[in-house]
This record gives sequence, C-alpha cells and structure tokens, in this order.
Amino acid sequence: MPDKMDPIPSPYGDFVLPFDIAKAGVRGRLVRLDAASARALTAHALPEAAARVAGEAVALGALLGTALKLDGRLTIQTKGDGPLDLVAADYYGADEIRARGVRGYARLDADRFAGLDDTAFARLAGSGVMAITIEPRSGLQRGGGKTYQGIVQLSPDGIAASAETYFAQSEQLPTVIRLAAAPLYVAGDPMPHWRAGGIMLQMTPESAKQGIETKSDDWERLSLLLRTVEDLELVDTSLAPETLLWRLFHEDEVRVQPPEPVTFRCDCDSARIVTVLRGYAPEERQGLADADGIIRARCEFCGKTHEIGPDSLA
Repeated sequence: MPDKMDPIPSPYGDFVLPFDIAKAGVRGRLVRLDAASARALTAHALPEAAARVAGEAVALGALLGTALKLDGRLTIQTKGDGPLDLVAADYYGADEIRARGVRGYARLDADRFAGLDDTAFARLAGSGVMAITIEPRSGLQRGGGKTYQGIVQLSPDGIAASAETYFAQSEQLPTVIRLAAAPLYVAGDPMPHWRAGGIMLQMTPESAKQGIETKSDDWERLSLLLRTVEDLELVDTSLAPETLLWRLFHEDEVRVQPPEPVTFRCDCDSARIVTVLRGYAPEERQGLADADGIIRARCEFCGKTHEIGPDSLA
C-alpha cells in the first residue's frame, strides 16, 4: 500500500471509509454495502431498474448519516409522479445496544412500469421532490427535539444528482457524488444478491468560505477525477477501498480514517404499532383484524409481520 495511504486495511463490504485531501481542502467518504444492501432490498421484490434506485438511496443514506456523525435517524425520501412514486431510505446512528445501520423501501406501480419503453430514472421516478430529514436521537426518544428537513426537486439524472443539488442549495458546499447498485447472481439461487456503493467528495466549509483560487482549481480537477469512477468499482467487494482511492487520487496526499461498519437495521416496533392502533375507535380496529381477531401489520422495510391481539389493545 502506498505510504500516503493509511496502512490499516478496511473491510471490503458493509463499511463507510472517511478520507481527506487536506492540501486541497477536500474531504470525502466511500461506502460499499454488501449484506446490508442485500437485506434492505429483499423484503419486497422489485424490477432491476427500480431496485437500483432503491439501492442507491440506501448507499446515500449511509454516506450522509455517517458524515453528520448522527446519533438519531436520517431519512431520504423521494416522491414523484412516475411508476416509482416513492423511495425511502433510513440511516440510524449507533447507540448503546445497536450498531449503525440502514434500511430501504420503494413503491412501484407494476402496471405503469410495464408500460414504460424506457426505464431511465427520469421516466421511472418522474417529476417530484427529494426530502432529507434529520432527526436527532433526543427527538426520536421523546417525540421532541429539533428536526431539520431540506427539500429539492428531483433531478432527471438520478439520486446522486438530486443530492448534489441539495448540498448546493441547502449547505452551499461544492459536492460531487457517485452512486451505484447492482445485482449479484449466485449459482443455484434465482434471487439476486444486491450490492450498493457510493463515493462523495466535498469542499470543507473553511475552504468554501475562503474561495482560494488554487483550491478552486484543485476542486475542479478532483471532482472530474471522481466522476470517472465506474459502477463496478463501487460495488466490487474484491476491490480494496484504499486501492480505489489510490486509482482516483494517486497524485494527491489522500489520508484515510478508520472504517465505520454499517449493518442492516430496522427499528420497527410492535409497541409503536399498538400505540397507533389505540388511537382508533374499537369498531374501526375490527375492520383491520383478520378472521381470528389478530391485526397483522407488515413492515415494508424488513418484511416482518407484527401480530397485535385484542388483549394488547384493551
């Protein structure tokens, strides 16, 4: 490994690797999801084009959530007028008992999707918005706290381009993001094993405020280099992340920090569902129950079915 790189090896999957190029006033993060992305995309089957978008949203959630060092939840949600009218991805920060993790969900109108002659993002999602919501842990626990939400128009060029617009408008920080998701097929298993990855490059707030010409030149050069990364390089779990960074920025002094592991995590909770159901009148709840009197609520993120009996609602 080159001397300019941190000699501590990183895992090849399910991690976020922070890095910086100090002399250029630039910082970045590299994410690659393997088991986490596969779990996030197997709760409900999606056509490949839709699953790619969902996988990219999950990877973006890991990039942004870890960059903020968030101890609560970050949610990325797109709403559009195309067949893929809703995509949601959550990033959860680590707490005393749970590791940092991600989950994702996408809603697709199968009939409208079947009528598409082009599955590019612009046709798939249509016109709409992307919302990024940040909820600190205190707000999640007590139903209070400060919650921040930024909303931008969906870019026809995809999830990454929409996120770049978010940073340009909300944070006013020059940012370049590349995202990718791809299925891996294993012999004997007809179901795809999804991987997702991404890389983000961003000027530090200090550099952005200074507006030094030399650093602006560095930024243009580095952002062009980052855009050359290929989808396969982002999702290839046999490719060491340090090797990828060296390929991209071998002329610069890249410093990597310790990798941050990421897992699949869904915080769905039967107790929360019970709290919601208790807000319904008894006759309204009867219409929700199956013939045996049990209300079954399926989590769209993880596929778990929560069974709520009458005694729980008494």
